Amino acid sequence: MSALTEILNAASGIIWGPIMLVLLLGTGVFLTIGLKAMPWRHLGKGFQLLWSGRRSTEKGDITPFQALMTALAATIGTGNIAGVATAIFLGGPGAVFWMWITALVGMATKYSEAVLAVKYREVDERGRYVGGPMYYIKNGLGKRWHWLGFAFAGFGMIAAFGIGNMVQANSVAHAMESSFNTPAWLTGLVITVVTAFVILGGVKRIASVAAKLVPIMAIAYVAGALWIIFANIGDVPAALSMIVNDAFTGTAAKGGFAGAAVWAAIRFGVARGIFSNEAGLGSAPIAHAAARTNNPVQQGMIGMLGTFIDTIIVCTMTALVIILTGAWTSGETGAALSTLAFDTALPGIGSYVVSLGLVIFAFTTVLGWSYYGERCAEFLFGIRVILPYRMFWLAAIMVGALGKLEFIWLLADVLNGLMAIPNLIALVVLSPVVFQLTRSYFQKSP
Repeated sequence: MSALTEILNAASGIIWGPIMLVLLLGTGVFLTIGLKAMPWRHLGKGFQLLWSGRRSTEKGDITPFQALMTALAATIGTGNIAGVATAIFLGGPGAVFWMWITALVGMATKYSEAVLAVKYREVDERGRYVGGPMYYIKNGLGKRWHWLGFAFAGFGMIAAFGIGNMVQANSVAHAMESSFNTPAWLTGLVITVVTAFVILGGVKRIASVAAKLVPIMAIAYVAGALWIIFANIGDVPAALSMIVNDAFTGTAAKGGFAGAAVWAAIRFGVARGIFSNEAGLGSAPIAHAAARTNNPVQQGMIGMLGTFIDTIIVCTMTALVIILTGAWTSGETGAALSTLAFDTALPGIGSYVVSLGLVIFAFTTVLGWSYYGERCAEFLFGIRVILPYRMFWLAAIMVGALGKLEFIWLLADVLNGLMAIPNLIALVVLSPVVFQLTRSYFQKSP
């Protein structure tokens, strides 16, 4: 096992190293230029479409609003709390700037993924709409590329059990145990029962729960952060200036912070930004493919909001709290750093804000990734695999809550990174389709 762990460690270092980060960021830049910065210019229209799409009756299984909430359920997770803190600990406040850059170009990536997901989706034997990278590879690139679609589905099906299931259950169990002294087995049992009620109802029930829970959890968490930010409003300009300046100059050592060079700010800002918003990994388009819409461009404009909300809004709130409270120099990292920051500003209740945020974020991630993994499994084995997959999914929650997951986390980390390769290839090769559909749409409705 130790030899396999070493191999996975080496693979993770390569997969999530500079080459992959350049590919992910480079694809986003390429698509942003090809789209003539459309995601930035039409951000407001995206929110208008999101609001008007709450009651869509077009072909599909869930409303465009529910599709985005399902995608956000899987996206907004521990990365928004622990991931941001880790980026600042390793790269300094300047890492936040590079998270922003990743999100801004990632909007074009997420837009393109959703456009292709709707354009090349299929209807399965149950009459459900299915899509995602494996389908736009299969239907958009031709037979000689089919192996790439199978590769993506294989990586996604297995990675889901780690990053979207056991790791999340473990995070919830630890948070509940440390904050409320709840036994891990009880936390695991409760998550399993509640998850069973949701996922056994299929995508419509997952989407219905996500549409209610995601806005509530995001607004509550952001409200707590804004309370702290407004209490320290006079220091906000200096904090923002520090983020921008340190992105290009590095951060000197101070307090318990060891200091970080510019390269560290770039590396960890980009890596944690991508880990948080998942732009380019190919997961979110699986949810957008089920949307009730006949227009790929409109769903793409709704899809790109996921990156904006996740990183520009939620991650920025966490970062500002950590910087404004001075907790970033404490020497803490991960969820402990975020907890310290909130507790410093809101003594007695701050730690509960973070703990409950982690619990809810992680739970919704379990719901969202259950759908992603199930669709990958269906692509490989057909609809007969759906019920067994759901049973395995529920069993894995308890294993995650009670187990030590260093190896599982490492394996999931590697496979999650490998998911990006087939998806990025498809995005680049099919980019002319995205550009043409976008031009045609705005020529008709500028």
